[in-house]
Amino acid sequence: MMEVGTRPSGDAAVVSSAGTALCDLAQQTVRLAVEAGASAAECTMAEGDEFSVSVRLGAVETLKESGSRGAGIRVLIGRNAGCSYTSDLSGEGLRAMVLQALDLARVTSEDPHAGLPDPSELGKFTGDLSLFHEDVGALETATKIEMAREGERVALAVDPRINNSDGGSFGSHTTHHAFANSLGFSGSYRTSSCSLSVVPVARDGDSMERDYWFTAARSARKLETPGEVGRRAAERVLRRLKPRKVSTQRVPVVFEPRAAKTLVGHIFEAVHGESVYRKASILAGKLGEKVASEKVTIIDDSTMPGLFGSSPFDDEGVPSRRTVVIDKGVLRTYLVNTYTARKLGMKTTGNASRGLSGNLGIGHGNLYLENGTTTLEQLLREAGTGLYVTELMGFGFNAVTGDYSRGATGLWIENGELAYAVSEVTIAANLRDMLMGIEVLADDLEFRGSVAAPTVLIREMTVSGH
Repeated sequence: MMEVGTRPSGDAAVVSSAGTALCDLAQQTVRLAVEAGASAAECTMAEGDEFSVSVRLGAVETLKESGSRGAGIRVLIGRNAGCSYTSDLSGEGLRAMVLQALDLARVTSEDPHAGLPDPSELGKFTGDLSLFHEDVGALETATKIEMAREGERVALAVDPRINNSDGGSFGSHTTHHAFANSLGFSGSYRTSSCSLSVVPVARDGDSMERDYWFTAARSARKLETPGEVGRRAAERVLRRLKPRKVSTQRVPVVFEPRAAKTLVGHIFEAVHGESVYRKASILAGKLGEKVASEKVTIIDDSTMPGLFGSSPFDDEGVPSRRTVVIDKGVLRTYLVNTYTARKLGMKTTGNASRGLSGNLGIGHGNLYLENGTTTLEQLLREAGTGLYVTELMGFGFNAVTGDYSRGATGLWIENGELAYAVSEVTIAANLRDMLMGIEVLADDLEFRGSVAAPTVLIREMTVSGH
């Protein structure tokens, strides 16, 4: 459910006094901009704490604890826009930021599409998004260090071939976010996050490999245990030992979830409003057309409780929502902010994104490929013989042409089962053909970030080996 106005949403309704003060400060800064000559203005503020530690072979290598505060403003003088930011939230610092933004607006070119959203489009998602958990900030430093140590220790104990490590790491963040604009919108919310990762190194004769596993969540209680992370990391690195080369051939290619989510990332590039209006996307002009297999449904949802892509509103004050981007292979919408929506003759999809500095951009919420109904074992049997991709290297995707070519490592599939490690291969195709060639999706979708996908079977790609 959504509500237009300024009532906080869900867990944002109990923001701390610090968050309320930050929201008030954002409103005051907007008023200052209007009083100084802006015809419209919007202000983003953030204040938070960050912790990170990395250990290697039991010894602490790096440890960082820091806090940060900052503000960014966008002002308009008619259709001329200017942006500025500062880490000085004193009255003097904010005034200097506002005046700098106004000075920039006076020298920029007029843009007929510039402006704030229509007032009717503003509001907040009012459900409980479960974005903040006290247990993250309550963790003792010694506990965080020990979790990193334990994850590494478990990985090293799994097999004598695991005789080295690139370390174990633990990180956490807590942040207040606040936003206000000159149309009367204001809102704030808190977020927390924490993560644990382990990167073991294994050797068997001349073969030396590394791999990793990680867990991440809004709440410390929802993390996998250090033991689970260490064991998964160990299993992954051991199966990479003694890789073989394969000959160049066209075969089915299976992307495990960690690799498959990169395909979702490429689709985001292609439905990004800016790429579309610049005609720098293979999906420009394709609304309503079949662009993928009927197995493919891509959803962008910023309203999923506890996930990293969730928030009550976007960075223009537009309510978060669930948007079906591709529905059973048919392209239903692009992802746009107010500016790109005007360029394309659309309504904003609530995907405005910006940091404290820079111009407004487009981001996604929880962007994912909808789960399948097939077990991984059944999917591998369907593949028969081919490549199971566990890691991708390079950035070989062209959003304009759709050409795709990336280095890959993984496991060879023989007779429907994982047989042996494979390395030093390149997989290539065109994204159009890849999307049309998606035949089976496994039932193993899980979110370890804001982009996710289950295991994906693409009927045929070129695997280039020796």
